[in-house]
Amino acid sequence: MGVFTSTPDETGAHEQVVFCQDPSSGLRAIIAIYSTALGPALGGTRFHPYASEEAALADALDLSRAMAYKNAMAGLDLGGGKAVIWGDPVSTKSEALLRAYGRFVESLGGRYYTACDVGTYTPDMDVVAKETRFVTGRSVENGGCGDSSVLTAFGLFQGMRAAAEHVWGTPTLAGRRVGIAGLGKVGKHLTAHLLSDGAAVAATDVDPRALDWVRATHPQVDVVADTAELVASEIDVFAPCALGGALSDDTVPVLRAKIVAGGANNQLAHAGIEKILEDRGILYAPDYVVNSGGVIQVADEIHGFNFERAKLRATKIYDTTKQLLELAAAEGVPPAVAADRLAERRMTDVGRLRTIRLDRDR
Repeated sequence: MGVFTSTPDETGAHEQVVFCQDPSSGLRAIIAIYSTALGPALGGTRFHPYASEEAALADALDLSRAMAYKNAMAGLDLGGGKAVIWGDPVSTKSEALLRAYGRFVESLGGRYYTACDVGTYTPDMDVVAKETRFVTGRSVENGGCGDSSVLTAFGLFQGMRAAAEHVWGTPTLAGRRVGIAGLGKVGKHLTAHLLSDGAAVAATDVDPRALDWVRATHPQVDVVADTAELVASEIDVFAPCALGGALSDDTVPVLRAKIVAGGANNQLAHAGIEKILEDRGILYAPDYVVNSGGVIQVADEIHGFNFERAKLRATKIYDTTKQLLELAAAEGVPPAVAADRLAERRMTDVGRLRTIRLDRDR
């Protein structure tokens, strides 16, 4: 295990980056802790066949920073962290690998709580939990919160309703056409919410099995060939629900939607995209605000999970999104800029309180 530590400053440095390796099980992982200003860092574990260690590190750094901002905007007393496991989850994942990873998480002594992400699932967290106390997203039968995509999608739907009210004056997607890119765990639940609300849904996914699922389960959904076709089609709302970088120099100029609100993390391919969206009259609901229902769900598990309590908190994503969009409009800045300012302010203001020492801090 290799460790890099630093103190966050104005350059955005991470507090700690841990390289984990167990050759016997094939584990190669990176745990990135961006900030513990608000509390222990919480963020999921992504299992992905990265092209290189550099690519894995870049993803861990970007995702952990996003988690710090997400947890701050969700009103949680938690910092931001993320872990990536470098490998193919289909061929590489094993009990030994997951338990080895759990021991690395435990070695951090509670500075980082892990959970599910792309390529990891509730049964995986049950295995990780055999080696560490600092894991969320476990199965209900093992005392956990279960699949966090349930409230991720529910909260995303609430944020989408707030964006619809901001643009069209009514908090519903009824009569609107929503394009979903990615029919994974979140996209599937989101589809059901939108159809129940009276929206028309178009969708795509790179996995043919996901397309087969939506055709069988929701035959009224318009299945399109790929994301490029979806983005350029007649949609009112674009919902990126797969990997990051969906809003790029290629997609934004041809995007026909009036709102972007999706479950994917790090949707902006690079700084400045938020301004291009603003200039084109497209409202971007910041990803880490509207997709925070999942982290709200797993965070509730830390103190003993109660689904209704977590769902009630996720419902408030509607209010948070509405207030954020109103603030951005009043200040004349893109919503992404306003969200960053609010998150940074909370991390600074509340984090500063730790300088007031208590007996329990000793």
